[in-house]
Amino acid sequence: MPPAATRSTILRLINASQHSACPCHGCRSATHTHGSMALNQLRKFATPVNAVEKEYAFEVAASNLRFGEGVTREVGMDLKNMKARKVGVFTDPIVAKLKPMATALESLHVGGGSVMDTAKAANLFTVYGDSDLMDFVNAPIGKGLPIAQSLRPLIAVPTTAGTGSETTGTAIFDVTSRAFKTGIANRALKPVLGVVDTANTESCPTEVHISAGLDVLFHSLESYTAIPYTQRTPRPANPILRPAYQGSNPVADIFSMWALRTTVKYLPRIAKDRTDHEARSQMLLAASFAGIGFGNAGVHLCHGMSYPISGLNKKGPKYKHPGYQVDHPIIPHGVSVALTGPAVFQFTAPSSPDRHREALAIFNNTTVTDPSITSIPDSEIGCYLYESIARFLDGLGVPRGLKAVGYNKDDVPMLVEGTLPQRRVLDLAPNIGDVAGEDGREHLTRIMEASLEY
Repeated sequence: MPPAATRSTILRLINASQHSACPCHGCRSATHTHGSMALNQLRKFATPVNAVEKEYAFEVAASNLRFGEGVTREVGMDLKNMKARKVGVFTDPIVAKLKPMATALESLHVGGGSVMDTAKAANLFTVYGDSDLMDFVNAPIGKGLPIAQSLRPLIAVPTTAGTGSETTGTAIFDVTSRAFKTGIANRALKPVLGVVDTANTESCPTEVHISAGLDVLFHSLESYTAIPYTQRTPRPANPILRPAYQGSNPVADIFSMWALRTTVKYLPRIAKDRTDHEARSQMLLAASFAGIGFGNAGVHLCHGMSYPISGLNKKGPKYKHPGYQVDHPIIPHGVSVALTGPAVFQFTAPSSPDRHREALAIFNNTTVTDPSITSIPDSEIGCYLYESIARFLDGLGVPRGLKAVGYNKDDVPMLVEGTLPQRRVLDLAPNIGDVAGEDGREHLTRIMEASLEY
């Protein structure tokens, strides 16, 4: 029989158990520090390793939502309930002439994603009036400073079923000097209320419905296939530094998958008949669900590459998408995202074959247990998904690749250079390695080249 443990041995064990390493930020005891010092002494005799701690937590943040036909009429009461004394109304010249603006009166801001994002940035500067915009823009383009002060209450009313901006703390805008888009992503920017009124998309042209719906589609797909939140680095030293785009997580997955199924089912119906009330209603709800999904998980390659595709168009191909009543070249955001879609998900499939298999089943209008899906080897999922996404886009009349909007192979290096600064989203891309290094540049080049035509 082994000898009984001594009192000093037991005390050492208790002390060790009470001071073991903990993943939270505050648990850094003296015992832990001394142990780390001893370990570091040993490491001097081994190959040096720069340890970067991975994330261990995720947060869920979204605006309150109110969904239903005619709910725009309630916004005045909301502002009264908030005891608002000064109200700013943000819209654009087209929406200003439409029913949603008339219904809203002078009690809120109304518009599509661009207007809502403008309102978020304006709201930021009601508090940070002496700051520079680039202080808050995502690094490395800007400084990416946290927003520590509370902003004014913001009510967002979408008039398109696309961006999901009514649910998120993200504001995207053009950096005209660099010919691409970037943005600010911070939970403090999210509206206090999103008023999702199905009556407000009645006047949308078919082409706008399709482009907005493509944004929903790829918000869903990208957030569901982003790296898991536990793989994101570095772990924030303070919770206020945890990014809004955290990587895929269990809560975001639920919203993203519902939005994906709904979009695949109802977007083709709107493309055929924009007066289809059920389809319009479901797409508006899908946009908000996808907003909650990607607002907490993030997007990756399709969106990262879309920013130079649309930004460089004004000086390059000068493509003007049919159905848009504007006097300047435009590749609508949803279209610019979709152009690389087939190639992107062929590339990302090896990172999580099961998730990509689920997406394939949805595009093929079946389940993951269908023999036509289960019989596909993991190594071939990407090829099948490529074809299914391409077929879906064909049915919506989306241009078949970058060449269809005027780009050619000589433009690929320029498009890659415009993509590389988009670290906010590229760092969530699976399968790409060091985005800022040569491997990232090489992968992006191959995806762009594969997206020239399909």
